[in-house]
Amino acid sequence: MAGLSTAHAETRAWLDRNAIAPGEAVTLNIETDQPGAAPDYTPLRDAFTLGPPYRSPATGNRTLFGIALTPRREGAVDIPALQVGAERTAPQKLSVSAAHASAPVPRGDVFLESRVDDPAPYVQQSLGLTVRLYYATPLLSGELAQDAPDGASLQRIGDDVQSSREIGGRRYHVVERRYLLVPERSGPLALPPARFRGQGAGGFFDDFFGTDRSLSAQGAAQTLQVRPQPDGAPQPWLPLRGLELEYGARPDRARAGEAVEIVVEAVAQGATAAQFPEIPAPQVEGAQVFADRAETTERFVDGGPQLTVVRRFSVVPLRPGPLRVPGTRLAWWDVAAGSAQVASLPDLSLEVAPGVAGASPAAPAAPTPTPAPPTASPATIALPADGSLPRSPWFRVAVAFALLWLATLAWLLWRKRDSGRPVVAAGDRDRPAVPSTADLRRLLDAGSFDEVVGLLQRMAVPAAADLDGVIARLDDPSQRDALDAMRRALWAGQGEPSAARAALRAAFRDGPRWRAPAVVDPAPLPPLYPP
Repeated sequence: MAGLSTAHAETRAWLDRNAIAPGEAVTLNIETDQPGAAPDYTPLRDAFTLGPPYRSPATGNRTLFGIALTPRREGAVDIPALQVGAERTAPQKLSVSAAHASAPVPRGDVFLESRVDDPAPYVQQSLGLTVRLYYATPLLSGELAQDAPDGASLQRIGDDVQSSREIGGRRYHVVERRYLLVPERSGPLALPPARFRGQGAGGFFDDFFGTDRSLSAQGAAQTLQVRPQPDGAPQPWLPLRGLELEYGARPDRARAGEAVEIVVEAVAQGATAAQFPEIPAPQVEGAQVFADRAETTERFVDGGPQLTVVRRFSVVPLRPGPLRVPGTRLAWWDVAAGSAQVASLPDLSLEVAPGVAGASPAAPAAPTPTPAPPTASPATIALPADGSLPRSPWFRVAVAFALLWLATLAWLLWRKRDSGRPVVAAGDRDRPAVPSTADLRRLLDAGSFDEVVGLLQRMAVPAAADLDGVIARLDDPSQRDALDAMRRALWAGQGEPSAARAALRAAFRDGPRWRAPAVVDPAPLPPLYPP
């Protein structure tokens, strides 16, 4: 059995940012794959004011928990390990200081502030947009809106985070909302201002005299300068703020014919699951490699998106001796330095022990003659010492009938398997591979609607002729409605393209669901006795 030098943690905890100003709130996120388990927040009550906790489903069988924390003091604050079912989270550190304050300028009872984590991004770079609403009077109702800019996709991320903060000697409540912004083309990108409309809670005299308590605010418009993809950039195009690779599990020994597991983990700053390429399986000489489907976790950290990808590989050595497993290499573009980078892992060197039999197939041991037992068992046919068959004619007839019976059985099995095998025409052998769901997700995030439709046409088998053909082939009503809504929003001016794109992402998250092909009953047999 192969040993593992490290173990992959299944319960994780992280903060959306590691440094805040006094009075601000930070979100503690906890993700676990334990069914029915929930975090115990009791150890946090001494150092933090706890907001309402929330729970939402995450990727696969994992569950995401979150809670807003407002520190009670300044300085370095430790977040202790929390019990989650049978596991515990790792402790976290938080810096609380006035030096981290962004010092917004108060503008009346309510005002807005927006921040993009990169004012000069590259095309198809994932950006974090944070919108904060400050209000100093209680609210009865309100609506906070942020329109998507032309030439970019905009998607809301997570739940709102609420806190309070003193600005200019006045206490304000703060609502923080986060978005994922992906520019689709280079050049100037005009980001519309955020808007708020609400109703404040007035006092007795306000109600008596009919004072209007309507509140409104509008943020500042911003213009981003989107840079094009540089010449000679690594392909696939992957603009990031950072990329780290590590082994989540690595074997230190192996045995021929037995599988060992290698886990590769990638943490990308500034990417989504739809943009990130697949972690390639290693090409190992002298072994077979089987790859599992990648597990992804998307987070919002320090004002921007962060993606964690975990992929497991099973390596089966074919023979004993030294085995080299090449390390993973991923090329990416550093948006801060403006240069191409390569993230890599070191190669793994394993010493493969012989299999369970203990002998190498290349050098079998010399056979040792074994004396025949005194009495043969009922299921054993005793042969002469020289190994020759008996010369009885009845024995030879029985052997011939047995061989004929085995040949007939093999022929029938071959005919059954061959009849169920689909016939592949010569033209089908040259047909290109059907695009994957990952390709569709990538276009839904950063591609145009025409590109999405073209990809869906190729995913249909046989390929669809146009958009109407795609809609007719789909079995899910929500997917048909999402495509029709985007078509009307783009070509008929009915609806918002950003809302239609969000509906498309939600409908096609797990790929298209096609109608089952119609089954044509074979023609009935002619009557035995015609009329």
